[in-house]
Amino acid sequence: MIRVLVAGLGNMGQSHALAYHKDPRFQIVGLVNRTARDLPEELQVYPLFTDYARALAETTPDLVCVATYSDSHADYAVAAMEAGAHVFVEKPLATTVADAERVVEAARRLNRKLVVGYILRHHPSWQRLIAEARTLGGPYVFRLNLNQQSSGPTWEVHKALMQTTSPIVDCGVHYVDVMLQITDAAPVEVRGMGLRLSDEIAPDMYNYGHFQVLFEDGSCGWYEAGWGPMMSDTAFFVKDVVSPRGAVSIRMPQDARSDDIDTHTKTSTLRIHRAGIGDEDLSMADEPGHQALCDREQAFVAQAIAEDIDLSRHMTDAVRSLAICLAADESVRRGQPVKL
Repeated sequence: MIRVLVAGLGNMGQSHALAYHKDPRFQIVGLVNRTARDLPEELQVYPLFTDYARALAETTPDLVCVATYSDSHADYAVAAMEAGAHVFVEKPLATTVADAERVVEAARRLNRKLVVGYILRHHPSWQRLIAEARTLGGPYVFRLNLNQQSSGPTWEVHKALMQTTSPIVDCGVHYVDVMLQITDAAPVEVRGMGLRLSDEIAPDMYNYGHFQVLFEDGSCGWYEAGWGPMMSDTAFFVKDVVSPRGAVSIRMPQDARSDDIDTHTKTSTLRIHRAGIGDEDLSMADEPGHQALCDREQAFVAQAIAEDIDLSRHMTDAVRSLAICLAADESVRRGQPVKL
């Protein structure tokens, strides 16, 4: 049985904790949150700490789930590995490339498993999209976005996230990771633009941004993300991969809403367009929802530990996807393209 400590009890932390609670391969030995939180009944039976270092020392876990704000990810992950634990860390892996590389170096040096929370890697629709796109062959055009018309508590969460991380970094790493799984080519240049659309966020932060990334094989990608009550809910979800031989696209139901967390992962139809041949629509009506995907993600963590799965490519992609998104953020702030 894998003894697990969960640090951070926001939306994702609670979802991961519920996954551990339900899976007999795990035993939760503690939960950590700096402030009081209303927890689901299932989680109220576990020891609750406000200090991470104390929780780590007292519970001696086999695995630490780091689901705190991004600026603490690297330090928490390295501390866990040095204490003898494997690590699952929510995306992004860190807030700088140097910190991300420091976490990966610790995992390799200490022989610990490091899994980063790229939930789409465990999603059957996205797995199929990636496989179909690779079958078509490149070079590729990636057209991806996720805008969220957030208000109330969700907008408060977004404002808290933007104290350290812009939307194109926080969400972008997911979709750049998809690009990297489709094309094996190295990224060479990033061009970004952004705009501050609210006085409720810091003067040096922006809540809307988009960027383009160019790859060595000629592929190019576009990603867009915006948060806040001012965002449009028209064309908020575009997931499209184009190649010389056709395209693969995820299509959403007409009543999909940008403020529904399941919308971020759930799909309706996968359309495969083969140039000169025709279209094939695959129904995704029975796909897993958000909690079920978190369950699958943690099941993979258990498998990686039990079977000693080689996570080298996973860790490399995590650093590279973060580097691309941070380069996009740098491009927004400098007003210049960034070479990679």
